[in-house]
Amino acid sequence: MSCIAIIPARGGSKRIPRKNIASFLEKPITAYSIEAALQSGIFDEVMTSTDDSEIADISLKYGARVPFFRSVETSTDMAMTAPVLIEVLNKYKELGQKFEYCCCIYPCAPFVTSQRLRSGMELLISENADSVLPVVKFSYPPQRGLVIRDSKLQMMFPENHDVRSQDLEPMYHDAGQFYCMKSSSLIREGKLFCANTLPMELSEMEVQDIDTIDDWKIAEMKYRMLNHV
Repeated sequence: MSCIAIIPARGGSKRIPRKNIASFLEKPITAYSIEAALQSGIFDEVMTSTDDSEIADISLKYGARVPFFRSVETSTDMAMTAPVLIEVLNKYKELGQKFEYCCCIYPCAPFVTSQRLRSGMELLISENADSVLPVVKFSYPPQRGLVIRDSKLQMMFPENHDVRSQDLEPMYHDAGQFYCMKSSSLIREGKLFCANTLPMELSEMEVQDIDTIDDWKIAEMKYRMLNHV
């Protein structure tokens, strides 16, 4: 088995400037992803895909490899993750290295642990899945969600007005941390959520979107609570 961890860390963050290397509890946030990957002991290669020399330098400092820089095409604001990963796999193939499995680990995912990465890869391989996706349950049923239209509040799904919350099917969302995949499935389908995808359910304490400064502060509080720091 050959497996690569790919950390996609573009330089052009808009909402939080230099987000991918900003200090999270006195350490560049991407360092947490790199360290978890290295500590898991399951990857033949841990690399950062970036277009930014400062991100490359920090990645190298914490133990990731940066054998090449990302192309212009996969460095735009509109670039999706799957093409970035496929570009990396194809570039390594040109260099004479092929990986049967790959794991995308986002750079702003300080809650990722080596244990979770090992569990994800073990599930992927033991169940012969295309991909494994960490998910978290919505704390409130989206089926009873509200929208504002013409300044008025209304139900998005009015047919659920008289349905008890506990009677609605639980729904989940992407935890936004990592994806374990067969490389061939990723290349064939061109997306992270492949046909045969298995879930890995996480608790809300392990998950935090980090898109704003307030998100960042909440993530730091959660991290302190989880890790007693």
